[in-house]
Amino acid sequence: MLKSFGDDIWLADGPIAGVAGFDYPTRMAIIRLSGGTLFIWSPVALTHQLRTAVDALGEVRYVIAPNSLHHLALGDWRRAYPDAKLYAPPGLRAKRKDITFDADLTDAPPAEWREDIDQVLVRGNMITTEVVFFHHNSGSAIFTDLIQHFSPNWFHGWRAVVAKLDRMTESEPAVPNKFRNTFLNRRAARAALKRVLAWPTRKVLMAHAAPIHDDGHTFLVRAFRWLMT
Repeated sequence: MLKSFGDDIWLADGPIAGVAGFDYPTRMAIIRLSGGTLFIWSPVALTHQLRTAVDALGEVRYVIAPNSLHHLALGDWRRAYPDAKLYAPPGLRAKRKDITFDADLTDAPPAEWREDIDQVLVRGNMITTEVVFFHHNSGSAIFTDLIQHFSPNWFHGWRAVVAKLDRMTESEPAVPNKFRNTFLNRRAARAALKRVLAWPTRKVLMAHAAPIHDDGHTFLVRAFRWLMT
């Protein structure tokens, strides 16, 4: 159920989610903070089995929606963990008025996880403002939708053609064209990515791609060369 991704970080894959006619795999991360409580990134559908596995790691204290597109399971987690603080990225409060959020994600990590996790808002994109995180203990940069990768056999028919044109089936994870073309404020995006590239990244975790386990910083330089040069 849970897969270790390094010191104090675990992954869990959820069910397939249909978005705009495309099927996407879902993935979440659980990070145990230095105080022993849990930070839940991009929560997937909450099953009894997943809840049992998560509760065995510690107390769920923070539940994080990393961008305005990853919110489908938030209601279930809010009901299951009413005492946990639910954090909203830019744009999600207006989109999910049915959910009560406790705080907003900003460019600075709050005191509750500052010692363990850094974060930056990647601004300037019309689709969404994604919050990218860095987990110090595992050396992991954590992306949601800005970097994606699918097997060429994942999509079929016209969806396979669209996915190829969108760079979703490149030889390695890449920033899809739909995001490249909608960065209208590239100066803001570059400023955010400079902070990301300053992290001592060893691994890269993505919601829709196989993780990068080694030499993550070099991978990120390649993935964002189009923006930074």
